[in-house]
Order: sequence, then C-alpha cells, then structure tokens
Amino acid sequence: MSASSVISGLLMNIPWPELIGNSIKYAGKLLRGYAQEGMYKVLDYESTLEILDNKGKKAHFSKRKKVCYLQDNIVVYQDWAWGDGKILLNYQCNPGKAVDRYRFGYKTIILLSLHEVKNRGDVDDFHIKWDIKDGFIKPEESWETHISQKTEKFCLSVIFPKNRRPIRIKVEESNSRKTHQLNKGNYSTLPDGRIKVTWEKKNPRLFESYIVKWKW
Repeated sequence: MSASSVISGLLMNIPWPELIGNSIKYAGKLLRGYAQEGMYKVLDYESTLEILDNKGKKAHFSKRKKVCYLQDNIVVYQDWAWGDGKILLNYQCNPGKAVDRYRFGYKTIILLSLHEVKNRGDVDDFHIKWDIKDGFIKPEESWETHISQKTEKFCLSVIFPKNRRPIRIKVEESNSRKTHQLNKGNYSTLPDGRIKVTWEKKNPRLFESYIVKWKW
C-alpha cells in the first residue's frame, strides 16, 4: 500500500463535521469573550448609600471603583446612575472630570474625561459621589447596583439614621432570583449611633443587578 493511500485512508476516517463544528463553537466562545471583555475590569467596588434624615428626604451616595484597563488609548470613563427622586446633585469625581451627561432608558450616563491616555494594565482608583433628594420617602425602599464589567470584589453598604433603623433588610440577585436575608452579622454600629448594614460578594455575576431592599 502506498503512502498516499494510507494518508487518504486516515483523512477519510477523521470525523470532519464534528471537528469543524467544535472549531466553530470554540471560535464563537473566544469572540464572545473578547466582546464582553470591555475597556476595563473592576478589581474592587465599594458602594455606600447614606440616608441622612428620618424621613429619607436627604441622602448621600458614594462609590469607589479600582479599575484595571484592558485596552490601549482610553481617554474617557463611563459612569452610570439611576434612582427615585432627584439624583446626581453636587456630582463629584476623582480622577477625571464630568464632560457630558445623557439619558439611556431609565439610566443616566456620565462621561468622565481622564485628561490623559490610559493603556492596557494601567490602574485607576475612582472616587465618585453625589447627593439625592426625596429618594427614600416610602416605608419600603430599595437601592440597585448593576455589574456591567467583570468585577473581582463587590461590597455594598447602607447607613441608616440613628432613630430610624431597618425592620428587615435583604439583598436580591435580580437575574438569578436569589435572595440573601441580612442579619446581625451584617450590622455594625457607628460611633454616632447610626447603623451600617454591609453585604459583600466575590466575583459577582456579570450583568447581574444586586438590589438591597428594606422596610423601616
């Protein structure tokens, strides 16, 4: 038997349709991975809502995001906000400067100019805050955080007034429909007597919405 006959026989025995199908699936997963990679990943995300009065008319929100850029030549950072009442009052950020703001559905998008070019592997620690008016005036309230980039560590906190503490409080994962009832292990008392409720999660699901709900 000639060498060419042996090679032809081997080639005929290879399951080409299955091999090609698996290659296409692998390529699709690879492309989707790159598409979902985004401009950066979040190394650490801390979100804190502070309710300043017993009626819930005044509140202050702050967040810290430590991000690592995944692409070159990035000059802007995109921030998101939503919620009841008047939001984004006295908006402040560091680093960066808010240069544009527009609505996208029920969300508001804020574009921050970085004033310098960021490349893959660079790290920034963003500190962003704003005030909220008439945002938490009902007996049952909520606050939502959406994970729009791959995140390694997420921590959310709600600080309640000294004389109006939560009767019960929970965190819901909207897409996966999981509920976490918070208990005394999540509570801490600040020096001024206010109650701080904290919940943490490592590697939160991408595109998941985490909603803290409470009755008070």
